[in-house]
Amino acid sequence: MSPWHAVGARLPTARLLNPLAPYLGFAAHGRLILDLVRRDVAGRYRGAMGGKLWAFLTPLLMLAVYSFVFGYIFQARWTAAQTGNVAFPIVLFVGLIFANFFTECLNRAPALVVSNPNYVKKVVFPLDVLAWVAVGTSLFHACVGVAVLLLAMVATGTHLPATALLLPLVFVLFVPMVAGLTWFLAAMGVYFRDLLQFVTVLSTALVFLAPIFYPRTMLPEEYRWVLLLNPLSYIVETAHNLLLWGRLPDWRLALAYLVVALATAWLGWLAFQLTRKGFADVI
Repeated sequence: MSPWHAVGARLPTARLLNPLAPYLGFAAHGRLILDLVRRDVAGRYRGAMGGKLWAFLTPLLMLAVYSFVFGYIFQARWTAAQTGNVAFPIVLFVGLIFANFFTECLNRAPALVVSNPNYVKKVVFPLDVLAWVAVGTSLFHACVGVAVLLLAMVATGTHLPATALLLPLVFVLFVPMVAGLTWFLAAMGVYFRDLLQFVTVLSTALVFLAPIFYPRTMLPEEYRWVLLLNPLSYIVETAHNLLLWGRLPDWRLALAYLVVALATAWLGWLAFQLTRKGFADVI
C-alpha cells in the first residue's frame, strides 16, 4: 500500500461528508494541478508538425465534417425560425464545444488512475487531483473552441448579444458535473477494465441525444423529457440562448442544475476516496 493510501485511508469522516471537500483539494493543490495541465497539453502535441496549432485545427475540421454530414446529407439542420437566421455551422459549433469537453473527460476517466501507476504505488501524491487535471486539459480545449467560435461569428457577421458575457457561468454549472463523473469513472475503471469501452459508446450516445444537431422541438412532445435527462442538454440549450439568441436562462432551472452538479461532484469524489485504498492492490 502506498504512503498516500495510508493517508487517504485516514481521511476523517467529517471531511468525507463535507460537500465542499472536492474543491478544498483543488485549492490546496492548485499549483500542482496547473503544472500537470500544462504538461498534459504540451505532451499531447509533442512531436506533431502542427504542434499546438492542432488545438485550433481539430474543432474546425470536426465542424466541417459534422456540418456536411448533418447539414447536407441528413438535412438535420435547424430552421431559420429556430435559429434566428444564425448559420447552421455556428449553431452546431456551440454545441460541439460542450460536447467535446464532456466526452473528452468521460473517455479519459476510466483509464485515468490505471495509466498513472507510479502515482499510485511509488509517490506520495494526491490522486484525486488527476480528475481536475483531466477537466483542466479539456477546459483548455473548450476555451480554444470558444475563441475559434468568436472568430467565426465575427467573420460571418453573426450578431453577438450582450448575454454572451454570461457564458462562463455555463462552465461554472458544467464543471462540477463533469468532475464528479470523472472521479466516479476513474475509480470504477480501476476495478472494471471493460468500463472504457462502455463509456466510449455511452458518451457518443449522449452527444447524439443532446440538442446539438437538431432542436429538442423536433422530437414528439411526449419524448422531449428524455433529452432533459442528458446532462448535456440543459448546458447546450443555455449556451445557445446566451451566445446566439440573447436569452437569459431560467434561473430556477440553473439553480436546480447547479445543485445536481454539486451533488454529483461530491458523490463522485466520495466514491473515489472510499475505493482508492484498494487501487495499489489491483494495479
